[in-house]
Amino acid sequence: MCKAMEDMRKESLREVAERMLKAGKYALDEISAISGLSLDEVKALDKEKTA
Repeated sequence: MCKAMEDMRKESLREVAERMLKAGKYALDEISAISGLSLDEVKALDKEKTA
């Protein structure tokens, strides 16, 4: 897959994870499993949200 497409896919996954974090209904490991992001990426997004 070309770099631009991969970047767009990753950004979409981050947006999904951010919405899930904002909803406050999901554990970090659930967000990771559903979004396809690594647990470390989800934790980083969570830190950004609370910063």
